[in-house]
Amino acid sequence: MGFFGGLYEFKGYNEPVLVSSVDQVGTKTKIAAALGKYDTVGIDIVSHCVNDILTCGAEPLFFLDYIGMGKMVPEKVEAIVQGLARACRDVGCALIGGETGEMPGLYATPEDYDLVGFIIGVVEKDKILMGKTISLGDAVIGLPSNGLHTNGYSLARKIFGETKSVLNTGYPELGRTLGEALLEPHRCYLHQLKPLLSVIKGLAHITGGGLIDNVPRVLPKGLAAKFDSQTWSVPPIFKLIQQRGNVDQDEMYHVFNMGIGMAVICSTGNVDHLTKALPEARVIGEVVKQVGKARVVID
Repeated sequence: MGFFGGLYEFKGYNEPVLVSSVDQVGTKTKIAAALGKYDTVGIDIVSHCVNDILTCGAEPLFFLDYIGMGKMVPEKVEAIVQGLARACRDVGCALIGGETGEMPGLYATPEDYDLVGFIIGVVEKDKILMGKTISLGDAVIGLPSNGLHTNGYSLARKIFGETKSVLNTGYPELGRTLGEALLEPHRCYLHQLKPLLSVIKGLAHITGGGLIDNVPRVLPKGLAAKFDSQTWSVPPIFKLIQQRGNVDQDEMYHVFNMGIGMAVICSTGNVDHLTKALPEARVIGEVVKQVGKARVVID
């Protein structure tokens, strides 16, 4: 404690390749601040980062965080770090260090803050997932999200606002308050997918940009993905956002994950194996030949 750098020794790999990622929670922090609830955003950032490196087939080694604040409030920092520690513990990842900065001249109000996460993971060189073996006719399986995860909060805040009274309003279709639904922690898919990586050709973490922008990142040139939106259930929070904000369907699928947190691409011969091992999973689409510029089609 108090040293200038974090040290980590790992063993057991023949040709280890380090995989890194950095991300931030975004304006979900505004919802957390309005409700005075800070422990879940730590879970959000760890889960987001773990899912990102999982798409390469990597498992997490260690994690670092950065918390920037308009005014230092020790109790707030403690709650954030408790969430970070809990999420790291759940995935066997060392929370090796972090930095907290108080910058009243940078943030608009003393309550404003930012949370950034940095993760390092490892994968054997011959087991890296890059999507190179994805081919025409492969199946796309979807793992469900539990809400917005960490994307689309600027639009949600524009539609609903962020006052405590609005966030504490209950909605029958949600079965809870709006704030509780919006603060639902980002799901982590490591434990579900790690034992199955050998039969997976590609993974796409569905974050900002939704299915439209994220799935093409793992598809070889000339291929696209066609989805049947009737094959999965869109969580009520997205329907509420679309209705209250009068948001176009195409925009919804571009901004939000719309109920799919991770897209798994595999050969048709491995579909039964994967869906049996992942009871929540559904076949939601297939890999098709790209026609024109569109690399994702949602029916």
